This record gives sequence, C-alpha cells and structure tokens, in this order.
Amino acid sequence: ATEDNSKKAEAEENGDAKYLRLMAEFQNYKKRVAKEKSDIHSYANEKIVTELLEVLDNFERALATDNSTDVEGYAQGMKLIFDQLLGVLTKSGLVEMKALGEEFDPNMHNAVMTADSEEYDSNKVCSVLQKGYTLNGKVIRPSMVTVAK
Repeated sequence: ATEDNSKKAEAEENGDAKYLRLMAEFQNYKKRVAKEKSDIHSYANEKIVTELLEVLDNFERALATDNSTDVEGYAQGMKLIFDQLLGVLTKSGLVEMKALGEEFDPNMHNAVMTADSEEYDSNKVCSVLQKGYTLNGKVIRPSMVTVAK
C-alpha cells in the first residue's frame, strides 16, 4: 500500500512539474507574440514615415526657393507634392469616401447642416464640407456633410 501511495505521489509530482513547465511555455509564448505584434506595428509605421520623409523633403525644397516671380510654377510644384503625398497615403490603404449625392449614412457621414435642394432628393448628401476617408476598409474620418431636406 505504501508503494502505491509513493507511486501516486510521484505521478502527482510529475504532473505538477509538467503543468508548471507548460504554464511557463505558454507565458513565454504570449510574451513572444506580443513582442512580434509590437515589432510588426513599429515596422509598418517606419515604412510609411520613411515614404513621408520624401514628401517632407520636397516641401522643404519648395519653401526654400524664391517663389515671388513664378507663382504658376510654385502652384504646379505644390500640386506635384500633394499628388506625391496622396500616393503615399493611398498605397498605405487610405481611400477617399464618395459622399456627394449619396444617401446619408451616419456611419460614414457627419451631418452638420441640412439645406433645401432642388438638385438632390431628401436625405441625400448635397455638399461635402470635409472629405471622409477609410483606411483598409475602416472609416477613420467620416465626411462632414450637408444633407438635403
């Protein structure tokens, strides 16, 4: 009977040790996954910031030049930089939401006014005061709109 009890005690100790090892492995796994997630987030930020630095450089060059004589050239340069910035953001998953003429949707639009409109039916967006955007399918800024009465 004592031999049976000692075998039971040994089996319990082995089970406890296995359980403790398994718990430690699981904790290490959770820490590793959290670090990998953080690293991925940091890498993604680094990539877009690096691309935005090129846009920043172009703004600095444009601001450093004497634009008093060639206003049209300056405006064209600003348009090119704007397009470059938009390209970086689009490549990162940013999409402008179409709002004008659309049915008002509180998930995508922030109605700040209503107005009488002959051009648009009731509850349709009749003017956009600020564009809205999605990032990888998620609304990150709703469009600020006027809705037809």
